[in-house]
Amino acid sequence: MAGTVERLRRYPVKGLLGEELDRAEVTGRGLAGDRERALLDLATGRVASAKRPRLWSGLLGYTARTTADGGVAITGPDGRGTDAQELSAALGREVALIAERPPGATVERAVPEEVLARGIAAETDFTVNELGRAAPDGGFFDFAPLHLITTATLRATGSAAERYRPNLVVRTEGEGYAENAWVGRELAIGPTLRLRVLAPTPRCAVPTLRHGALPRRPEALRIPAEQNRVVPLEGMPALPCAGVYAQVVVPGVIRTGDRFTVD
Repeated sequence: MAGTVERLRRYPVKGLLGEELDRAEVTGRGLAGDRERALLDLATGRVASAKRPRLWSGLLGYTARTTADGGVAITGPDGRGTDAQELSAALGREVALIAERPPGATVERAVPEEVLARGIAAETDFTVNELGRAAPDGGFFDFAPLHLITTATLRATGSAAERYRPNLVVRTEGEGYAENAWVGRELAIGPTLRLRVLAPTPRCAVPTLRHGALPRRPEALRIPAEQNRVVPLEGMPALPCAGVYAQVVVPGVIRTGDRFTVD
C-alpha cells in the first residue's frame, strides 16, 4: 500500500477547531503544538470535550491557532479573539485554559447511539475515559499522539475530514476503511518519519455535531456504524470506527505531498 499525505491538521487546544498546516515537526508527542492545551471544567475537574454534546457541543464553534511565539489564540464564531472567561460565559460553565495534563486526566463520553436517538440536548448515559493511555506524558490526547484517516474512508462516509479531527489525511485508492489492515504495521512517510499503527479509532458523537460552518450530520456516525463496526482493542466490544491511531517510531518532518508506504 502506498499513497501521499494530502492534509495536515493541528489542534492547539483539545476540543476546539484547529488549523491547517503545510509542514510540521513530528516528535514522540505527535505534531509539534498539537493538543498541548485543554479547557478544564472547574466544576468536575475533567477536561471539556464535545464527546458529551449536551454540555460541550458549543466548543466546536471556537478555533485555536498557534501564534508566532508558541502561544495560542482562540477566536469565537464571530472571528473575534476570546479568552477562558468569555468562553465560560458563553458555555455556561466555568473553564480554565491549562497547559499541563493533570494526573489521571479524564473526559466524559456520551453513549453515541443514545445521542443519535435522542438528540444532543438530551441527558444521556456517559462513560469517563482516561486520556493518553498510549501517549507519552504531556499533551491532551484521547489515546495516542497521532490520528490519521484515508481519503477512501472519507469517501465511504461521505463526510468532511474536519468532522473526524485527524492529524493526517492520506490519499489512497480502493475501498474505505483500508487502514484497519494497517494495525500493527509501520508507515514510512517522507525521508525519515516512521509511525506504528496501534488501533482503529472508535467514533463518538463528535463527528455528527456542527463544526464551525459545517452543519450537523448524524450520518458521519451512522455510516461507520453500519459499514465498519470492529473491535478496536482487545477486551472492547465492536464499535463504529473510522481512521486509526498511531505512535511515532522515528521522528521527522512531514509535509503535504510526502509519499508514504505501509511496511
